[in-house]
Amino acid sequence: MNDYLKHLAQEAALGRMGRREFLGRAAALGVTALGANTLLASAAKAAGPQAGGTLRVGLQGGSTTDSMDPALATNQVALSVIRLWGEPLVELAEDGGLDGMVAESFEASADAKTWTFKIRSGITFSNGKAVTAEDVVATMERHSGEDTKSGALGIMRSITKVSADGDNVVFELDSPNADLPYLLTDYHLVIQPNGGKDDPAAAIGTGAYVMKAVDMGVRFVAEKNPNYWGDLGNAETIEYVVINDNTARVAALQAGQVDMIDRVPPRTAKLVDRAPNITVHSTAGPGHYVFIAHCDTDPFANNDVRMALKYGINREELVDKILNGFGSVGNDSPINASYPLFTAAEQRTYDPDKAKFHMKKSGYDGSILLRTSDNSFPGAPDAAALFQQSLAAAGIELEIKREPNDGYWSEVWNKQPFCTSYWGGRPTQDQMFTTAYLSTADWNDTRFNNEQFDQMLIAARGELDNAKRTQMYADMSDMVRNEGGLICPMFNDFVDATSDKVDGWVDGVKGHALMNAYAPLKMWVKA
Repeated sequence: MNDYLKHLAQEAALGRMGRREFLGRAAALGVTALGANTLLASAAKAAGPQAGGTLRVGLQGGSTTDSMDPALATNQVALSVIRLWGEPLVELAEDGGLDGMVAESFEASADAKTWTFKIRSGITFSNGKAVTAEDVVATMERHSGEDTKSGALGIMRSITKVSADGDNVVFELDSPNADLPYLLTDYHLVIQPNGGKDDPAAAIGTGAYVMKAVDMGVRFVAEKNPNYWGDLGNAETIEYVVINDNTARVAALQAGQVDMIDRVPPRTAKLVDRAPNITVHSTAGPGHYVFIAHCDTDPFANNDVRMALKYGINREELVDKILNGFGSVGNDSPINASYPLFTAAEQRTYDPDKAKFHMKKSGYDGSILLRTSDNSFPGAPDAAALFQQSLAAAGIELEIKREPNDGYWSEVWNKQPFCTSYWGGRPTQDQMFTTAYLSTADWNDTRFNNEQFDQMLIAARGELDNAKRTQMYADMSDMVRNEGGLICPMFNDFVDATSDKVDGWVDGVKGHALMNAYAPLKMWVKA
């Protein structure tokens, strides 16, 4: 029977038998689901990646106002497209460590204030030009300075100088930072010829693919880069289709129009997983669905108003009804147990009486306008409606304005004072705080401005005592939780789905959806 099972697993791994059929036959032979899946995974690994074919992906979040300039990337679609053609110096590895990309190695000075990255030998851009240390320096320069619109500006502000030294690039910091290599995994910081200063949206990089068709908010097509230095990219062609409607995105996968999708609606994920030849993948991590209020704009400039909103949201209800169990309760901090130096704070719970108390104390008695869209996170309008109901029990009136999906990230997020949003999280506390809560960060979307927080963030970077550093991060998390404009009711699992036409999925990869947006580059089309 073992040989027969192995044969069936090989047939399934090669695409000659559907996954559902294999699991059914295995069950008939008395094999548990866990044992059958393990056997199937082993067979897929033994079969190995297959080159060629077209891999099609349905993605949510793109709009016609997006840009190919990596400095301006704000959503999952933009990130995914960047992954095709561009690479940073280093990247987050599947095990949570770091892999060399444009840089083949790096090392720090004893005080962690100077970091040296060695540029990979022989690497070229997709236009055939050799990558130089000067290109890296120019890239970092373009994402620095007060006139840049880069989402990486918060990271770059701690770097005082970047210089080329032969094949090396030297980073000099204003203070020690043991996490600098993790910060440089930021997807905005892909290395471009002359830093992208000549044409930032040209999509010329060191990635595994070359862009062949770009229709913003609609469709992207890329073909394998014949001169690519690495081992990413199995399909000859990758096509991304923007499908913002949740039902349409799932239907496209079920109809075979695409081979994988992100953001499977949690309320239907279990049903989708039961469909023939489709597998749903759920990955817990630092991603969070949120309501963000600008701390510098009335009425949210009053912390009692913010506290009223935090006590007026029913977190358990949102996890149950919006995430359908594919996630966990949030606590008004962007940091959860997926971070290595996490400390749990007392869980904030729904309390209409406290919400009413804080709103009365604030002196504000008007309605509050919340802007939302399906494009902000799956089920966001429904989450807004539940928030409206829970606040009503505290006598607080919430007005909901549903904004168009197209343009949400350019016209609403980080511009309007109260809206729904999401964050994919970051590998370390320092990167998350630096990107979104440092007072000078361009992506400080709650307008959080706390001098003590800024000072502690800088001090934590150079603290080598893990116990002290853990406490510092706990204190910073409490500052955001108690004084910030972040209302974080839930941490979402990344819920993606693939068809049996593709293989190579790896469970538990940290970062963003679809294996940190590398699934299309690491998976393959079955022959």
